[in-house]
Amino acid sequence: MAAVQNVEDNDDGPLPTCPDPHVDPAGYLRSIQAVRERCGVVFDKARRNELRHFEVDWSKFDETSKWVEKIIRRDFQGDYSKIPPHGRWQHFEVGGRPRVGQLISTWPNSIVDVQEQTRRLIDLFMVSVLLDAGAGTQWSYRSKENGRLYNRSEGLAVASIEMFKAGAFSSDPVEKCQVDAEGLKQLTVQYLGKGLQVSEHNPIEGLEGRTGLLQRLGDALAINPEMFGATARPGNMLDYLLAHPTTEASGGPVIQVTTLWDVLMTGLAPIWPASRHTINNIPLGDCWPCTTMPSTPDWANFVPFHKLTQWLAYSLMGPMERLMGARFRNIKLMTGLPEYRNGGLLIDTGLLTLKEADRKVGERQYHEHMKARGVESMEVVPAFEPSDDVVVEWRAVTVGFLDEIAKSVNERLGLTGKSALSLAQVLEAGTWKGGREIAAVSRPNTKEPPIMIISDGTVF
Repeated sequence: MAAVQNVEDNDDGPLPTCPDPHVDPAGYLRSIQAVRERCGVVFDKARRNELRHFEVDWSKFDETSKWVEKIIRRDFQGDYSKIPPHGRWQHFEVGGRPRVGQLISTWPNSIVDVQEQTRRLIDLFMVSVLLDAGAGTQWSYRSKENGRLYNRSEGLAVASIEMFKAGAFSSDPVEKCQVDAEGLKQLTVQYLGKGLQVSEHNPIEGLEGRTGLLQRLGDALAINPEMFGATARPGNMLDYLLAHPTTEASGGPVIQVTTLWDVLMTGLAPIWPASRHTINNIPLGDCWPCTTMPSTPDWANFVPFHKLTQWLAYSLMGPMERLMGARFRNIKLMTGLPEYRNGGLLIDTGLLTLKEADRKVGERQYHEHMKARGVESMEVVPAFEPSDDVVVEWRAVTVGFLDEIAKSVNERLGLTGKSALSLAQVLEAGTWKGGREIAAVSRPNTKEPPIMIISDGTVF
């Protein structure tokens, strides 16, 4: 496999432009550039401690940055070049088992060349990422390969790769290791639940939402043959990207990150729930109104995150980089992921504190949610829906803080220029891991974040 390259070392040239929000507001809000720009409006208010739902204690910023630095130093002991960029690949290798490499080794080289290997991994990674919403505190998965129990993101990764190998997402009984439209459209809640080992005693959050997401992925693949080929596979996007006029050949394909982004945002637009927000009948995806934002014009009230799309983009880059030596231009347009591990880090280190009125509302909702599920309360935390204004504001400031933390951590580690850690590396080795570890210290019984997200399986 080709070594993973620091894609931010490239001479990126001028940044690609995005749609004018006054002319094409939906196109703008669906662009990668809009995520940092719109979150920046909320983060500017955080700098002045003028948020609606959170108090900001800037004296705690150094403590947060030191926590991230400490974890990175502990795990990589100065050899920071070995830190992989944030992506799904690492989750497959939980417990030190190289599952992806082992899977590739089962495919005969005479039939499955490097490009087809990459297509198959794109197939796998796309399904796995879309399944990777919060699983809840009670779910776990017992691996059929080694009998070990895994939970959370790693459990979903192991479950998805074992289902992939068994042909769960393929309509071809001969070629099981692929994902195609017909295979996805045939999925049912019962079938996916069985594959994830869901039972009365092993419940998972958002099973119906995950199933619907994969079914709609099948529809999206089928109606976009230009991007996903006649066989309607996610992996066929590789051929589209390689043939795209913006892609260069320089010791390996050099792909504009905005080209990959367009495939994911345009090609996968039909997968997002219809109940979400639209402009001119165009679905905006993971994009929400926020009272912290300006109220006019209408588009200015929205904050886009596109967390799953960004997580997917980071994850799909991995196979293309490792197997084909691909590089991606302008990856600096990507942001930190606004999800509960990164955001939880900010609360658990005291940088953010939920205001008292919101805390009371959230705790009441927590008790109502747990009672409705018939689950005994353990460690009480405020609970909110992804669309709640509290959560939207929290996610927006998380994007801004992650940029600041990445800068601070590089300064603390003495890393500059080409040796500096990319944002994706800081996410992988520091903030996401740090958020999980401090949650385990703060809430040892559940190890859950300081705010519960009542998830339907399509956002977090």
